[in-house]
Amino acid sequence: MTMTHALNPVLRVAPAAPAEAAAHFRASLAFHADVSDVAAALDAEENPGFVVLDSRSTESWDQGHIPGAVHLPTALIPEQAGQLLDKSVPVVTYCWGPGCNGATRAALALAELGYQVKEMLGGFEYWAREGFPYETWQGRELRAADPLTAPVGAENCGC
Repeated sequence: MTMTHALNPVLRVAPAAPAEAAAHFRASLAFHADVSDVAAALDAEENPGFVVLDSRSTESWDQGHIPGAVHLPTALIPEQAGQLLDKSVPVVTYCWGPGCNGATRAALALAELGYQVKEMLGGFEYWAREGFPYETWQGRELRAADPLTAPVGAENCGC
């Protein structure tokens, strides 16, 4: 390794071998779903094969939530999940956004109860920022897509 690489914080620890990297990223996709992919699946099919779960408080839910989502705050999952969710249907959890690990805690609680679960990266913040419709207690709302999170004038980001 050259002296430049030794000082470079990106390469100070060498990248994983390709097979290790492939296993890691495949595992990551087994645990996470992208906001755009969730929106596309919900938009394209009457039954996408999963249910979306909002794990935030009632006050947060009232501010805005994904249309069709199930509202179940994380603290209530152990006692109420069995009444609201079918264990044969995968669950995609979300909370506020990338700065909140509420969706992770909800996903853990559901997995410990025997549910198949993924966490939606970006949470409600990125759902709204990417210009997808959401509901409040006042009805359906839509914001213009933030050009820093979604392509301008394109149907999808192509990733």
